Amino acid sequence: MAKRIDKQFKIMAPGGQATPAPPIGPALGAAGVNPGQFIQAFNERTKELNGKVVGCVVTVYHDRSFEFEIKSSPAAVLIKEAAGVEKGSGEPNTNKVGKISRDQVRQIAEEKIKDLNAGSVETAMKIIAGTARSMGVDVEEG
Repeated sequence: MAKRIDKQFKIMAPGGQATPAPPIGPALGAAGVNPGQFIQAFNERTKELNGKVVGCVVTVYHDRSFEFEIKSSPAAVLIKEAAGVEKGSGEPNTNKVGKISRDQVRQIAEEKIKDLNAGSVETAMKIIAGTARSMGVDVEEG
């Protein structure tokens, strides 16, 4: 018989460097998960990402056991990394903060395609390019 799911929630944490300090620890504790046990397992599975922010879907069962699924980094984090900028623009239509090439958009799309609602890499590239535009990052054609 399958375990009964008690809660399911999402968190964002730095891969391989998560700590039970706020905001992660209290969120886990409130859901009935042992923060120390979760952090240890999470850091072990994400150690190769070394500080890159990743999404995680945590499923907590009725017996207080848990499972988690690691998702890819948010598109905005990957775009900022590719463009070499600290943060996006507050006024993306007038103030541009950086540029990324079409090849960089393709790389990001290929990394994120399993987490996007896209049927092909070209469609995923349009989603990533739209996110970049809304951040004030230009996509160079070519």
